[in-house]
Amino acid sequence: MALRVLLIGSDTSLGLALTAHLQRWGRHELETVSMTSSRWKSERHAKKVVRRSNSDIVIDARIEGAIDSGELITELDTDRCHWLAKSCQRNGGCYLLVSSARVFAGDAGRLYREDDTPDNSETVGQLLARAEELVRSTCPRHLVLRLGPVFSARGVNVLSHMLEQLMAGGQLVLNNQQRGGPIESVDAARVVAGIIDQLSAGAEAWGTYHYCSPDATNCYEFAEVLFACASQFSEFSADAVQLAAADAPEIINRSLHCGRIRNTFAIKQVPWRGFVADAVRDYFYHRQ
Repeated sequence: MALRVLLIGSDTSLGLALTAHLQRWGRHELETVSMTSSRWKSERHAKKVVRRSNSDIVIDARIEGAIDSGELITELDTDRCHWLAKSCQRNGGCYLLVSSARVFAGDAGRLYREDDTPDNSETVGQLLARAEELVRSTCPRHLVLRLGPVFSARGVNVLSHMLEQLMAGGQLVLNNQQRGGPIESVDAARVVAGIIDQLSAGAEAWGTYHYCSPDATNCYEFAEVLFACASQFSEFSADAVQLAAADAPEIINRSLHCGRIRNTFAIKQVPWRGFVADAVRDYFYHRQ
């Protein structure tokens, strides 16, 4: 059965990839709302958007997109999650909140599981945890999908940030102490679309899920792979990237355990390295 999908944050890196994926396959009806259009000041505005769409599922990619683009999130962003969750609950729909591995501090020394308590004391971590809890307590038919960092040729994210600074002739100072499992936006879209397809087939597997690539990396290693691919399209200095001295000996590792999404939806992890060449090629294509 086709679902009516309302995608909030359609101009984020994930939103752009998911829009293209859903439109290409045509299995579901899609309505989109951009980041700018979703900056509601009151619950009434959010409620009106959900009611008018008559959607079966709301996919909220706003917060994840803001975090990966380097934007600050505020309490108003979490309030909007609450408003959307209440609207979905009233209308009998389901709500998929795309969250982030940054709910965790990264000092556990192991992969984080879905039932681990969010422990990131930074503001972004606390706001993410609050948004998740508001969704869980408000809308029984919910899914919280925590992702690793999303990179893409389109939108604002770590890939575009690094390449833009490189093209401008600047130097990047990167930290090798922060590790995680990055995800290309096409792969992230595959995951979200796979969940939608199974919900449309009657699955009611509500709850929290994790997805990231299986090969954890740090910023410096990611940049090395990225710039090796970029060298095919543009000349740049070999010393454009400098590795910063770590301020502390501890490694921050926000890699996620992804067994639940595999066991529930049969979604397997895919390594991030295989996506970099295509993403870099698309980045330079869109710059022409």
